[in-house]
Amino acid sequence: MSSANIWFEAMRPKTLPAAVVPVMLASSLAYADGAFDWRAATICLAFALLIQIGTNFANDYLDGIKGTDTEARLGPRRAVAAGLIAPRTMRRATILVLAFGFCVGLGLIPFGGWWLLLVGVASVACAWLYTGGPYPLAYNGLGDVFVVLFFGFVAVGCTYFVQTGTISREVVLLGLGCGLLVNNILVVNNYRDLDEDRAARKRTLVVFFGRRFAQIQYYVSALIAGAVVLGFWAIGYGSFVFLALLPVLYAFLLGLRLSMAEGPLDFLEALKGSAKVVAAYGVLFSGGLLLGVLL
Repeated sequence: MSSANIWFEAMRPKTLPAAVVPVMLASSLAYADGAFDWRAATICLAFALLIQIGTNFANDYLDGIKGTDTEARLGPRRAVAAGLIAPRTMRRATILVLAFGFCVGLGLIPFGGWWLLLVGVASVACAWLYTGGPYPLAYNGLGDVFVVLFFGFVAVGCTYFVQTGTISREVVLLGLGCGLLVNNILVVNNYRDLDEDRAARKRTLVVFFGRRFAQIQYYVSALIAGAVVLGFWAIGYGSFVFLALLPVLYAFLLGLRLSMAEGPLDFLEALKGSAKVVAAYGVLFSGGLLLGVLL
């Protein structure tokens, strides 16, 4: 592979919808509420993408030097573990991307105030602490909490706030549904890596409670995301939001497939499918909110 292809693979492009969708949903809600600001939304999108890529680089580097990613890994190869990128080079790239993302995020201060500086610092710190530091979140059963918090409440809430200047019950609900569906990607990943994580003493929720728990978690998350859609309809955002129930229904089918997954290809399809659910939920829910205003 060329150097460019190696770095592109290390970015884990299939995970990037998890960064785009919270911004899309919050911006669509802001538009429906009559307060959309394309400038703030664009900065949020750039910040979210850079932090996601930086987190992926940090995960690649840290899991690589810890020996968590081995030849027994069922998922896609990791650049550091596979010897494609030197650990020192990946570490520098991680710092560079996160630093650039932090600088981009500073552009949101005029829209939301200086307190957003704390959000930026926390986002950068947790990007590293997710798999690094003295108490890595992903190694101590807190990865799911991190994902729901940052990809749900923080990403959706802050994107909405910098455009509207407020936080509403609707944006909290939206953040919950979004965060849980994004976390289902992690659930599939940890479900697949159970044996390897257990050997590496990476204590995910699946390691703690088993695969049956992970299956229930996957279904419950999808159910809550669907309930959020119904909640928006009940609040008065129109029946077009029902479109977002389609990917939720597909998520239940994926949950069934996950329970029957055996080889790498089965897990890859479940992972891809879960990412598609997030993307479709974001597009269709956003479209439903916009159609409710325009039609």
